[in-house]
Amino acid sequence: MRNLDKRLFETLYQQYFRELYLYVYSLCGQKSMTEDILQETFLKAFTALKDSHTNMRAWLYMVARNLCYNWMKKEKSLIFSEHVGLGEGIPAGHEDILKKIICNEERRELWEALEQLSEQKREILVLQYFGGFRQKEIAAMLKLTPENVRVLAYRAKKELKTYLEVKGYDV
Repeated sequence: MRNLDKRLFETLYQQYFRELYLYVYSLCGQKSMTEDILQETFLKAFTALKDSHTNMRAWLYMVARNLCYNWMKKEKSLIFSEHVGLGEGIPAGHEDILKKIICNEERRELWEALEQLSEQKREILVLQYFGGFRQKEIAAMLKLTPENVRVLAYRAKKELKTYLEVKGYDV
């Protein structure tokens, strides 16, 4: 592999690891599975991704998503963790203990609310808000029309709002 390719790979890894970790974890809910899938995703990127690919980020997401679903299919389980919030296992910044407790509670509540959604709606919101993808990009990744993504995202947000209001949150 050329030196430039190695630097590009290192840049991709540093730039997208955290957000891919959150995305894959939101799909499978298991830390060890997430780590294995990301290792395989970046290995595929290292061996197969072309320097000239137009959207490397979307490619990484699609590979990680496919690997995740293949892995879960092999395991024959779609179990999501009930006790873990988004981002566990990823080193946090230097926050004081009170902010950290509040942040963990908010993550837990958000994760609990997201778990109430169908898998497809949850994935769309995770891609949109945590991944930063536009609806057109999400549509291409999930093989849906942009209109379907827009409608599903709207319904998902409405369901989240209702769920959080029932839980006593001022939304």
